[in-house]
Amino acid sequence: MDNLSSEEIQLRVRHVTDESLESTKRILGLAIESQDARIKTITMLDEQGEQLNRIEGEAEKTLTELNKCCGFCVCPCNRAKNFESGKNYKATWGDGGDNSPSNGQPQQNTGAASGGYIKRRTNDAREDEMEENLTQVGSILGNLKNMALDMGNEIDAQNQQIQRITEKADTNKDRIDIALQDRASKFWGKFNSVLCEFRFTSNTKTYI
Repeated sequence: MDNLSSEEIQLRVRHVTDESLESTKRILGLAIESQDARIKTITMLDEQGEQLNRIEGEAEKTLTELNKCCGFCVCPCNRAKNFESGKNYKATWGDGGDNSPSNGQPQQNTGAASGGYIKRRTNDAREDEMEENLTQVGSILGNLKNMALDMGNEIDAQNQQIQRITEKADTNKDRIDIALQDRASKFWGKFNSVLCEFRFTSNTKTYI
C-alpha cells in the first residue's frame, strides 16, 4: 500500500466498498430466505395445531356423548362415577381447564445496532446501503431467534396435546368396553332367566 498513489488507493477503497456492498446484499438475501422458510414452518405448525384441536375436540365430544347416551353404550351411574374417579380419567381431563396450545405468530424484533454496523470510509450512498442491509439482517436475526423460541414452545405444546389425545382415546375405549360388558351382562342375565323359565315350564309339563 505504501507504494500506491493516492488515486490507486482510492480505487482500491472503492473496489473493496463495492465488494462489501455485494456481500451485504448476499447476506441479506440469505437472511430473507431463512426467515421465509421459518414462516412457512410456523404456518405448518399452526395448521397442525388446528388439526390437533379438532381431533381433541372430537375426542371430548365422543366421551361426553358416551356419558349421556342411553342405548348401546349405557354406563350405569355407579360405574360411571367409579370410572370418572379413576387415575386415567383424571390424568386425561384434569380440572376441566383449557389446555389447548396457543397458536400465536412469532414476535417481531425490529431493533438495530445503536452504533452502526460498518466503519465508514467513503461516506457515500454505498455505505448507506450497506448499513441499511446489515440493519435489516440484524432485525431478521432477532426475528429468527424469536421464531425458534416460539417453534420450540409450539412443538412442546403439540407433543403434550398429542399425549392428551392418546389418553382420551384410551379413556373412550375403556368407557366403551365397560358399556359393552354391562350390556353383555344384562343380556346374558335375561337369557339365563328365560332359559331357566323355559326349563321349569318344560319340566312341569313332563310331570303333568
